[in-house]
This record gives sequence, C-alpha cells and structure tokens, in this order.
Amino acid sequence: MSKKLKNMISTSDPRVCMIGHPAPAWLVNYADLMTELVCFFIVLYALSAALSKDVQKAKKDVEEKMKQDNVAGEVKVTKDGMTITLEENGENVFFESGKAELSPRMEEILAKIIPALRKLAVEGHDIVVEGHTDDIPIHNAQFSSNWELSTARATAVVQHMIRGLAMPPAHMAAIGYGEFHPLVANDTDEHRAKNRRVVFLVKNKSPESDKGRRK
Repeated sequence: MSKKLKNMISTSDPRVCMIGHPAPAWLVNYADLMTELVCFFIVLYALSAALSKDVQKAKKDVEEKMKQDNVAGEVKVTKDGMTITLEENGENVFFESGKAELSPRMEEILAKIIPALRKLAVEGHDIVVEGHTDDIPIHNAQFSSNWELSTARATAVVQHMIRGLAMPPAHMAAIGYGEFHPLVANDTDEHRAKNRRVVFLVKNKSPESDKGRRK
C-alpha cells in the first residue's frame, strides 16, 4: 500500500503518472491545449508586428521632423497605439497665455508632423488630441478654469488639422485634462512649461474600421 503524505495525492491515484508508465489521458489533452495557446499567441504577435508597420514608419517620420525643427517632446509606441507629446520649451510657444488660438509657431509645427498622421487616419486610425496646462489658476472672460482652457486648445488643434491640413473629421477627437495630468511637479517655470503640452494619441485600428473600408 502506497504511503500518502499530508496534502499530497497518493501515488496510486490514477491522476498521477508513475515513472515508466504512460501519462494519464487528461495530461495529453492539457499538453495539446498549451501547444495550441502558444501557437495562437505567436500568430497574434506576428499579426501585430505586421499591422504596426505603418505606425512605426509614422513614428520615425514624426521623430525626424521634431528633431529637425527642435521641438521638445517624445514619440512612443505602446500596445494601444502611438503617442506624440509636444512640450513648450524656450521659443516653442503653442498658445498665448490664457488663450486657445494657435500661434504661428504651432501651425508651423503641425504642418510638418501632420502629413505622417494623415495616412494613418485615412486608413482607420482614430486620433485623439489632448490639451494639458500647468496649475496656475485661470479665470477670464473666455475660460473659468484650466479644464475649459485645455479643452478649447485641443479643439482648436483638431479644427486646424481638419480645415487646414485635410485630416478626416470622422477619425478626430479632442479632450482637455487641465492641470490634472502633469508630467512633473509644477514647482518651477521650467516644469510648468513642460506640463503645458499637446498630446496626440493615435489609436490602433479596430476590426470594424477595416470592415467599413472593405464595403
């Protein structure tokens, strides 16, 4: 009679495979399932890599334009898509203080980086423009809070992209976060300038967008 240890399955149990004996039937099915799951995730990874080639190309193009034009910020690709962050730095002022009208400098920057994004939008990628401010309170005739200011700025960018740069409106959106998503603490003028930024979130295409294009 086999010895059964505490909290252990007895070696005589049919679920246990003894050395030199065939594996129980459930283990064969389990191994097949694990193999199929591995193959499934490999296929998903391969498809993801193939579908993101257009995003990777756009990332490279935008990075080159930002570098050539001395625009502060970063471009990165995540599992959700591509994020382009434009930060105020030195002479790179996007808006006048307390206003939402684009500066000539901002229009110049957009004219250089948007062509790389237009192709993605036409192919079905949604683009969300985020407005961010520092934490200095605002209350003027137009805006009673940084939330309203940041939303108006993001909307102004979207409108310019649609009207002036031929972006498809069906794939554009604007959102304002005010001062509530800072990159760094708002404790110096330099840090506040870093937090005053415009972010472009280029989302991965959904299956529905491909279906719509095939109709």
